[in-house]
Amino acid sequence: MNETYDSYLYIIIAMLPLTSVMLVTQVNPYHALVIRGILGAVAVIVDAILGAADVALTEALMGTMLSVTLYVVAVRSSLVLRLGVIEHEEIEENQHSSFQEIIADFRRIFKQHYMRVELVHYATYQCLEKALAEKEVHATCAPLIESSKPEETSYQTAIRVQRIYNIMETEILSQKTSLSYVEI
Repeated sequence: MNETYDSYLYIIIAMLPLTSVMLVTQVNPYHALVIRGILGAVAVIVDAILGAADVALTEALMGTMLSVTLYVVAVRSSLVLRLGVIEHEEIEENQHSSFQEIIADFRRIFKQHYMRVELVHYATYQCLEKALAEKEVHATCAPLIESSKPEETSYQTAIRVQRIYNIMETEILSQKTSLSYVEI
């Protein structure tokens, strides 16, 4: 029976480096959080089996539960693209087809990168430019030329984060917006 116990212990201990490698090589941050929780649970089991109940309890509470919770908050808040837009009645009522096409394209692109797009409305172009300069938003999207036909309106998207600009430049499908990188 002692040999069986030892073989189970070796298998559980072997899971520590395996889950560590899986954690380090994970691309999706949400999957990494789950694997981090599994790594902590395996460490708790090993500590408990080896008779270190105090270490197991500390790992369970601090190393696993608290760290995973804090990582969830950090990942959730860091994977948001804040896009500044002009408050406009047509946009708010979802009647502006060009704008909706651009936003749908942004959401499609950033969904692939595990990000979400959050629209932040501003009353004027000056407020929009100020928000970009003061780093309240990552990018702005505003109409270039006011047209009598809303579907013909083209947009200018100014982006202050180089990585986001590179992603947009290679992946955007909509021809209704022009991109520019703004160094602040």
